[in-house]
Amino acid sequence: MGVVSELAERIRSRLLESGSRLPSVRQCAQQQGVSPSTVVAAYDQLLAQGLVEARPHRGFFVRNRSLAQARQALSAIEVRANAGLNPGPLPSFEVQHCPVNATALIRGMFQGGNTLPQPGLGAFPPDWLETNFLAAAVRRVSTGESLRALSLQYGEPAGDLGLRQALASRLKALSIPATPQHIMTTLGATHALDIVSRTLLRAGDCVMVEEPGWAIEFARLDALGMRILPVPRGQDGPDLAVMARYCELHSPKLFVSVSVFHNPTGYCLSPGSAHRLLQLAQQHNFYVVEDDTYSHLAPDHATRLSALDGLQRTLYVSGFSKILAPGWRVGYLAASASLFEQLLDTKLLSTLTTPSLLEKAMAHCMEQGQLRRHAERIRTRLDQARARSVKLALAAGCTFAAPPAGLFGWVDTGVDTDVLAQRMLDVGYLLAPGSLFHANRQPGTLMRVNFCATQDAQFWQTFQAAKARL
Repeated sequence: MGVVSELAERIRSRLLESGSRLPSVRQCAQQQGVSPSTVVAAYDQLLAQGLVEARPHRGFFVRNRSLAQARQALSAIEVRANAGLNPGPLPSFEVQHCPVNATALIRGMFQGGNTLPQPGLGAFPPDWLETNFLAAAVRRVSTGESLRALSLQYGEPAGDLGLRQALASRLKALSIPATPQHIMTTLGATHALDIVSRTLLRAGDCVMVEEPGWAIEFARLDALGMRILPVPRGQDGPDLAVMARYCELHSPKLFVSVSVFHNPTGYCLSPGSAHRLLQLAQQHNFYVVEDDTYSHLAPDHATRLSALDGLQRTLYVSGFSKILAPGWRVGYLAASASLFEQLLDTKLLSTLTTPSLLEKAMAHCMEQGQLRRHAERIRTRLDQARARSVKLALAAGCTFAAPPAGLFGWVDTGVDTDVLAQRMLDVGYLLAPGSLFHANRQPGTLMRVNFCATQDAQFWQTFQAAKARL
């Protein structure tokens, strides 16, 4: 693939986002093994195709296509007006600004044809999740008339009762007081977060989010028209002084938090910080949605806001995509009785119900203890992978900005990881640069690595070679 076609494909597939700086002519020539004149010609072709723009004394950047289209429309209107024709409606210059291009990372997850382990991805490798009991559970709940009933009728609005009963038992083990009547099933944890946002918030409302934090959550809230207030996340929890100041100035309606194995740092909330955070929520009348996506990787006794608060000002979100069955899209949401019916109305408006067949199969896996045993095996394997990955990262000259824990490592590389990510993409590795985890893009030297995908020496050797060329 030539320089032009390779860069054009990355731009069109949005692996290179609007505003990204292309390598300098000299850097690109070295990376591609071509002459500088070839790179100049390639960049000229990308300019002609409208995919990039040249900025004097700064270089070449991926063009903002939404803004370019609006300008083209305005130019066409001016031509028609000058010709005495009806110019038509004015275009809108209201360009939706997504704080980070989270979709670039998501799209990278679905790029086929690459067998290399991908350090930037946020999930376990498929071979880690393979089991025999999932297929057996589906066969068990879909025999005879069961399949007909589950296929030809909508399920219960709140979700399969058997699964909600199993989830209530699971939450009881976490000291979270939720009966089946407090729990609804969703199409994954992200859907649960969306239900909460659409129920409790309106466009223009202020929402506090942890920073660094989950890129997809920033982008999702931004798309809903929320004002994002980033709160620095430390080892014990969020910066409460910053939160208090936000409360005084902006009256936020919601705080989105990952208490256990925070993404990307791996931090876990301390009891003292949790207690003071809940006091702040009560004082300033905002809700806290607790995203416990990695609950199956953590000990049951880990501090959770929903356990301390009893679901009064908290809403609890989790699911099974990370630990068991990504394709089943089974998640859930637990909330107080005072909010539950409003949340259920939002679910019904968005999806009607959720697939009963898979929910019944999931309930069977939980009731038989298969999910628990599977999670124990995953935790053991992850501990081993983390130890290997940490050793290799340190040998490659990296340091850890947070103590290694959970699925992810928050690694300081010493170089600009936005640039490094593009260099590694050239050789087939998708990285997650630190800028993805800030509400407003902040290039820096950090990156998030998946411990499962960074435990072999080949990746780190390639990493060191790419780093040396920057």
